[in-house]
Amino acid sequence: MLGAAVPVGVLCAATRQPHPLLAAALAGASWLAVAAAKNRYVKGSVGDSGSVLPVFRDWLTTVGVFAVACLAARVEISAEVWVLALLPCLVVTVVRRKLMHRYLLAIRRQAQGLRRVLIVGESGAVDVVLAELAHRTDHEYIVVGSCLVGDGATDSALPLPARLAVDGAAPEGAEDGETVLRCAVELDADLVFVAPGRQMTAERIRRLAWALHDEGRDLAILPGLIDVSQHRVRLAKAAGLTVMHIDPAAKRGFPVLLKHATDRLGALLLLVLLSPVFAVVAAAIRVSSAGPVFYCQIRVGRHQLPFRMWKFRTMVVTADRMRAALEAANEHDGAMFKMRRDPRVTRVGRVLRRFSLDELPQLYNVLVGHMSLVGPRPPLPEEVERYDGTELRRLAVKPGLTGLWQVSGRSDLSWDETVALDLSYVDNWSYARDIDVLVRTLRAVVDGRGAY
Repeated sequence: MLGAAVPVGVLCAATRQPHPLLAAALAGASWLAVAAAKNRYVKGSVGDSGSVLPVFRDWLTTVGVFAVACLAARVEISAEVWVLALLPCLVVTVVRRKLMHRYLLAIRRQAQGLRRVLIVGESGAVDVVLAELAHRTDHEYIVVGSCLVGDGATDSALPLPARLAVDGAAPEGAEDGETVLRCAVELDADLVFVAPGRQMTAERIRRLAWALHDEGRDLAILPGLIDVSQHRVRLAKAAGLTVMHIDPAAKRGFPVLLKHATDRLGALLLLVLLSPVFAVVAAAIRVSSAGPVFYCQIRVGRHQLPFRMWKFRTMVVTADRMRAALEAANEHDGAMFKMRRDPRVTRVGRVLRRFSLDELPQLYNVLVGHMSLVGPRPPLPEEVERYDGTELRRLAVKPGLTGLWQVSGRSDLSWDETVALDLSYVDNWSYARDIDVLVRTLRAVVDGRGAY
């Protein structure tokens, strides 16, 4: 609020606009009203995402609301002045949102700021949910127990205070509600997850919701989806049924055109700005070891089409012929070859890899359309030959100069983690996500974790 009110008041006073204090009050009130109307202060949403796009949308809405408020209050302010004065509000809110998100992630890793969850469902479904939640620490849920349907065994060592009958034994489903409530009270769970399964019918879940809500406890239904971004989900009603539509990732339209334009213009701009860096790196490679400055390698791109990818040379000239003898020393599982102490890497090459400077010539590949600024890692042909149907899905989009793999640990990740990140990008691509990855890339380059 202060980020909106103070700059407006100060700039209006400095430019001798009428009623600067009233204008400041209207700006602060407009921002609070927009944020409240979009549920930005609702418990569970504050700091839950570090995304910048929602903030920008709120800011645009605030600009319109503030203009209407000034018109209604008969406060005449130059449009150039108040639009400029509201820009600090955008910056302050983005910073506040990022800091809050990082703070939440930090305290969740220390088992603080979490919601205690009781899972209800059949044993197999409950085990799947527990396994997925255990993979990550960036969510707000900690499972404190389960309430299984039927006599099935579970792999979990979590408390199991009670079980539900297979057919919902009591009429009206009353026993389900009483049993689950008793379990929730015993384990101090404020949220109940219902895992999907044929025994958890719609009517049974409906009556369970009545019992939980009447006692002030929340209920959440797990639809059985994995790694589907929220922006791809649409809810609709049909004949009393709730229908969940899963939209595909954008393949055409304005977001795709914007991505193409960002790739070409961004690559061209970076090639021009980084030309002095290219010259210094080229000179260092030429002086330190015999051989060419650039290294060209065949990689596989979108739709399994091969292309020539360019990098600064970081290895000795005979590196490709030496690889067969080093296969037994591969430190990476799956189809990728990586060694932390690869003897083929030159002294200058280690520095280039540490700060990802060897990747800069790939800006040319982005400029000519072989690659994108953001996307999955471009694989080698011999790696693609070992792909299964799931792994081939990585090639549904252009490979990227950077991507989720690069900003999430790079070579420190297992092959399964690498594939999971790339599939997540392919399925849930959005322009806002690309911008987020580009920003995170700067931190990853400085950090250097997993770069070898």
